[in-house]
Amino acid sequence: MARWPTAVRYVVLFLGALIFLFPFYYMLIGSLQSEPDTSIGGAFPTSGLTFGNYTDINSRVDLVGSLINSGVFTGGVLLCTVVFGVLAGYALARLQFRGRGTLFALVLLVQVIPFQLLLVPLYVLIVRGYGLADSYLGMILPFAINTTAVFVFRQFFLQLPDDLFAAARLDGAGELRILRSVALPLVRPALLTAVLLTFIGPWNEFLWPFLITKEADMQPLAVSLANYISNVSSRAANPFGAILAGACVLAAPAVALFIAFQRQFTSTDIGSGVKG
Repeated sequence: MARWPTAVRYVVLFLGALIFLFPFYYMLIGSLQSEPDTSIGGAFPTSGLTFGNYTDINSRVDLVGSLINSGVFTGGVLLCTVVFGVLAGYALARLQFRGRGTLFALVLLVQVIPFQLLLVPLYVLIVRGYGLADSYLGMILPFAINTTAVFVFRQFFLQLPDDLFAAARLDGAGELRILRSVALPLVRPALLTAVLLTFIGPWNEFLWPFLITKEADMQPLAVSLANYISNVSSRAANPFGAILAGACVLAAPAVALFIAFQRQFTSTDIGSGVKG
């Protein structure tokens, strides 16, 4: 009799997985249809599948160039997130200085401030003050410091035994040497956590790159697709399929990252990163 609850649980989980995966399936099938079909039957076509939609949108939007821009933008944000997050998290967890508690409270406070409230001053500072419009650096700077990553690294550093740091200091190691040789090798789960939690944000970011980039060859894929929908799709043979084809290209790296690291993403090590 104990098998019945288990069987029911698996059936419910399977149905839930189908419901959550159906939009991805429909996006993929829609991107391969030669004619737009938004009916229920269009989700289960028996013929007429083609890669023409991908060719069509690539002829109007430089998919490769836009993907490179998205990769550089996201990669720069991830690099800054890890570097500054590690340094700030280590300082807040292991260094004793006046105002440490207040500074950490400010880090937590920043997390509740919507990014949209800062758009105007950031635009004036970065575009007019620094002249970084249509540049990778201008896109990356507002996201260089991620307070969530700082919090995650701080929590990981707090879990490390104090004896390790005391022994390293007795041997004459400086703080940077301790961070590089002692702390970092022990907080690799935190590094993966920060990367996974940060990746999807800049990869799908639209508003800030849209504001700061006017040249098409500098725009990330999310911005290029939005411009295509607004200005070009009405003249396409199958705008519905072309838009879904672009969405598939945009979603593919994120899906691939999750599949590659799903075991680490769901591991208890990542969950331990937010424990006090």
